[in-house]
Formats: sequence, structure tokens, C-alpha cells
Amino acid sequence: MKPAVVLLSGGLDSTTVLALARAQGFTPYALSFRYGQRHAVELEAAARVAAALGVAEHVIAEIDLRRFGGSALTAELAVPKGRELSELSTASAAIPITYVPARNTVFLSFALAWAEVLDAADLFIGVNALDYSGYPDCRPDYIAAFETLANLATAAGVEGRQRYRIHAPLIEMSKAEIIRNGLALGVDYALTSSCYDPGPIGQPCGACDSCQLRAKGFAEAGVVDPLLARYETDL
Repeated sequence: MKPAVVLLSGGLDSTTVLALARAQGFTPYALSFRYGQRHAVELEAAARVAAALGVAEHVIAEIDLRRFGGSALTAELAVPKGRELSELSTASAAIPITYVPARNTVFLSFALAWAEVLDAADLFIGVNALDYSGYPDCRPDYIAAFETLANLATAAGVEGRQRYRIHAPLIEMSKAEIIRNGLALGVDYALTSSCYDPGPIGQPCGACDSCQLRAKGFAEAGVVDPLLARYETDL
């Protein structure tokens, strides 16, 4: 089984990607980040997912994007709530304040460094260009550009010892398709967290872009979100 570095936020998409990497025969090394985000709920979810799905190693890297701010996820800015789904991911839609400047580039750079040390040619990321909030670093041309960079910017790439591949298996899936794929692989979505502004015990707010997209996906998949049942019990 070949090693692969999988970016794991603890959300629905990255959890599905981890399950897909395992199903494709890779030995996953999960990489999460404490990057100055306002809520630690996603890291708790990432730890649960990594333990449940069985990874070779789970690293939580420490960086501080809060020093720069510029996002409602890292600064004291209000998380948008109640936006119409029709406002999201359209060509004319403004990039929302929940976008963290250059976050996927930073994360993939760390993943690439670890992959080079592990002698791993494959990196997995759970970006999606259909049911998403309109972030620029979730598009196919961004992924293709970073793959080119990876092979130009590493000793292993330049010396021809590796040909790096950035896998984004969800990039052209709807949220419903992602959920169906995950359920087919036995993913327990009760372990995950998607909310941008969770409550005191980690319960989803239900109104941010991410919560709305998640709810839309489960509704279209015809499945009840097990996370909601979990927090109804806790509350």
C-alpha cells in the first residue's frame, strides 16, 4: 500500500476523501492544522475521524494565520448567516468573508513537505467546485497549478524520483454525491463537523453557508444527517 498525505479538517468532505484514499489502496497519513481558527471543534472532529478510519499517523500542525486576519474564521468578524443558496458558487458571487487568504496553498505546501519526507507521491484534498462557498482555491485549475508547482519546487520532483499528484476526487461532485459515496464506504458523518460558527458544545448553527450546503446535500441524498441526532441527544 502506497503512502498518501490526506488533508483532514474533520468536515464532511475531507472525511469522505480520507475514506476514498483508503478504498483506493493508499496508506493515509492525515494532516490537520491548528491555524488560529476561532473554534477547536473541527480539530476534535478530525481526531475522531482519524481514529475511526485508521490512519498511519495523524499530525496536527501549528501555524497562526490569525496574525494576518482577513477572515471571519480567524478574526473577530461576523460569520454570514442565512444567505440564499442561490447566492453561493455562482460566477458573479462575491468571495465570502469566511474565505481564509491562501489557506489551501499553505495547507498543501505543508502536505507536500511531509509527502517528500514520507517518499509519498500522492496528496489528497477535499475541495469541491459545485456545492461550495465560492472560494478561489477550490477550483480545478488551482489544483492543476499546484500539482505543477509541486513537481517544480521539490528535490524529489526535480530529480525525477517522484511525480507528485494532487487528488481532488470530490471536485466535480454535488454534496449529495459526496455523501452517497461516503455512506457506501461506511463513513459515520456523526463524527464530523462542518459549521463555521458552532455552539458551546460544538452543535452546528444551521445557518452559515457550510451548514446550509451540508443540509442541502443530506436532503438531496434522501438521508438524515446523523450529526443532528447526536446533538439533539446531547442537548
